[in-house]
Amino acid sequence: MGAVQNLCLLTLLFLGANIAAQIKSSSAAGDAIAVGETLTGTQTKSSANGVFKLGFFKLDGTENWYAGILYAQFPEQTVAWLINQDSPLQNNSAVLNLTENGSLVLSYGSSVIWASNQTSKPVSTANITIGGNLAVFGAQNKSEILWQSFDYPQNTWIPGMKISDTQLLTSWKSPWDPTPGLYNLVLDKPNDQFILVGRNSVKYWESGGWNGQIFSKVPEMTQGFVYLFNYFNNGTYKYFTYSVKPGVTAPTRFVMSESGDIKVYSQLDNTNVWTMFWAQPRDQCQVYALCGAYGTCTTNNVQFCSCLMGFTPVDKRSWEAEAWSGGCKRRTSLDCGTNTSTDGFMELTGKSFPVGAVPVAGSTSEQDCRSSCLGKCSCTAYAYDGTENCTHWADDLLDLVDSSSSTGSLFVRLAAVDVPIVGSKGKSAGAAVVGGAIGGVAALLGVGFVIFFCIRRRRSPLQSADYTGPLTVYSYRELQSATKNFSERLGGGGFGSVFKGSLGDKTLVAVKKLEGISQGEKQFRMEVSTIGTIQHVNLIRLRGFCSEGSSRMLVYDYLPNGSLDKWLFSKNESAPVLDWKTRFGIALGMARGILYLHEKCRDCIIHCDIKPENILLDGEFCPKVADFGLSKLMGREFSHVLTTMRGTRGYLAPEWISGLPITPKADVYSFGMTLLEIIAGRRNMEENTEHSGWFFPTWAATQINQENTMDLLDKKLNENADAEQLKRAAMVGGWCIQDDEDLRPSMSQVVQILEGISSVSVPPVPRSLQALVAKPNSLVFYWDKETAPRSNTSSSTNSNAVNNSAKGSENFSNSLTSLDSSENVNNHTT
Repeated sequence: MGAVQNLCLLTLLFLGANIAAQIKSSSAAGDAIAVGETLTGTQTKSSANGVFKLGFFKLDGTENWYAGILYAQFPEQTVAWLINQDSPLQNNSAVLNLTENGSLVLSYGSSVIWASNQTSKPVSTANITIGGNLAVFGAQNKSEILWQSFDYPQNTWIPGMKISDTQLLTSWKSPWDPTPGLYNLVLDKPNDQFILVGRNSVKYWESGGWNGQIFSKVPEMTQGFVYLFNYFNNGTYKYFTYSVKPGVTAPTRFVMSESGDIKVYSQLDNTNVWTMFWAQPRDQCQVYALCGAYGTCTTNNVQFCSCLMGFTPVDKRSWEAEAWSGGCKRRTSLDCGTNTSTDGFMELTGKSFPVGAVPVAGSTSEQDCRSSCLGKCSCTAYAYDGTENCTHWADDLLDLVDSSSSTGSLFVRLAAVDVPIVGSKGKSAGAAVVGGAIGGVAALLGVGFVIFFCIRRRRSPLQSADYTGPLTVYSYRELQSATKNFSERLGGGGFGSVFKGSLGDKTLVAVKKLEGISQGEKQFRMEVSTIGTIQHVNLIRLRGFCSEGSSRMLVYDYLPNGSLDKWLFSKNESAPVLDWKTRFGIALGMARGILYLHEKCRDCIIHCDIKPENILLDGEFCPKVADFGLSKLMGREFSHVLTTMRGTRGYLAPEWISGLPITPKADVYSFGMTLLEIIAGRRNMEENTEHSGWFFPTWAATQINQENTMDLLDKKLNENADAEQLKRAAMVGGWCIQDDEDLRPSMSQVVQILEGISSVSVPPVPRSLQALVAKPNSLVFYWDKETAPRSNTSSSTNSNAVNNSAKGSENFSNSLTSLDSSENVNNHTT
């Protein structure tokens, strides 16, 4: 299967044809359970195609036994449906049998564990169909289904199964606890759309309404996907089913995960391995209360959830498995119920306020607000905005999310021993007493500390004996002090959070705390020393690192203008706008930096995560590519991060999804998407905006193909741009995002085009985007020129783009010519 075909598996298509035939074919039965027959122990029944099997099995990671349906062909245990989901067994000695009244019964001794509904008609057998449906068939009509498991969805949606407002897809509590969890995929009947619902019945994602072909808020649906959806509506009962297109034999499934997102898995190229192709919501922190009580969510981290200081996971095993909803618990119980509570408060900034705020009247100062909270055992946090507005929170704190728009402080109640020493606002009187006592002891031990410090400094060369190079080796304590206990967070990404710091000589630095890394200390130092030798004006400078215990940190130069995304996508209408000259300079600098990584280093370094967040700007807006080399440091975790990060998906090349080898052309694709964003000043995948259903790359590729490059330019620039530079940038961006990597230029070719040394022809619309013919400011998508309304002016333009894209299948190199040629760039065609 080619890269283009595999890319199509990333997106969804909803068509209404051939559904009945698909569902009917899935009813072909395999091994039968006859009336009076039993199934027990190691006995199994299989579907006719061998994909599914019914039997007893011990759920991975537990000692509990279940009766149910598994995917038989996968070495990794994959559950399709469980009979005793709520009632685990201690062994496989239970019995499943089909009674004369048509009921399937699971019993253990004299106890009935589970039973299906009785039927009013005579039954013949119970079978596993080739689609994975456990069905009881009638005796008079052998194809009549009297009862079926498909009417009772659990966490897995299989082709042919119904999803309605009452037939929900429900997550498990954890990978080893299949009892119903907190999250549901359900049909929103009034709006004919799917929604995701979490605890307290809070809706946190919606697909947008169904128009007979697509859902309006899922713009990535394309014509190449293998699913066929069918919507049934008789005015009272509504539901969706889906099947796969004729000829597709690979198993596929939707899963409502324990972390609150809906994921689509399919078998890839008969590898007997599940591959995830699509998930919603893209922003994991959009899942309501994802991290449970006292947990905080950070977008794009390797592990999205972390416990607040002073708290620890309720179930560490679940957290390691990314099932965070159980939340966190206090390390130390509160001192509550006395008149002189010693509890204190920890100040949190940069977080969205949790739900459940209760205004408190009568507080005229922050001290009053804090004291009134301290006097209530139920009060777990307070906030005061400085204008006599006091707010309390009672019981557990839910839905804490990192938020750059948050301007207020939240003060979380902690036992005195857990209150951070830094700062004074969060301290209580009790904490001050404890701090005074600690200070007294520290004074008595001052001389001893000085001696210890000197000895430690003498020993530091021994600790660094396995490292030689231009980088500085920092201790954890040094960086903790430099960053004021990591208090000023600059941002975060898939590999950790970045904090502002100041070294002893007042040099400003950015300290990146890496998360999810499993390398040993010696290997980490060797890899860092290699990265530290790489120097280029468009690559961020690595000053040093820390590798102490389990801590892994990188120390970079601090760049005052921050990351590119903050300049391109600011929601503040009064924010300064980057002019075209600056934007073009940033694009060219990026290209030169990536080219250096690909071709000038001793070993080629594939960045793997090019996006605006990883392009930093110094005081003169010179771009610095950041996070290069992290693929070497992160090892096997790297691909996991890239394929699960919601914010990065818009930049992933098709080969990441299809499982093909990753080459430098993957960076070229990501650069192309970023280049189009630089030109247009908008995200390639927009959510929660007036254009949330408009798929920008489709529109941009079409405009480039039609040579309407000025239409791509950020409207805030009022067409103030060098037209020739703009055209070169847009054209090369269009080539960079081609599905087939052979059609993409190398970074050296990109630099030559941007510098004006080489010319470039008009790129085709990538085939994965041809199916989406979008018109601006609209949620309407047309599949092709036949289905588009003839009166729509954008239809003809875009159908021409599709026709033009049939050209240009040759290697990109064949489309490049030198400007020494007598032809001008405007005369070149693909």
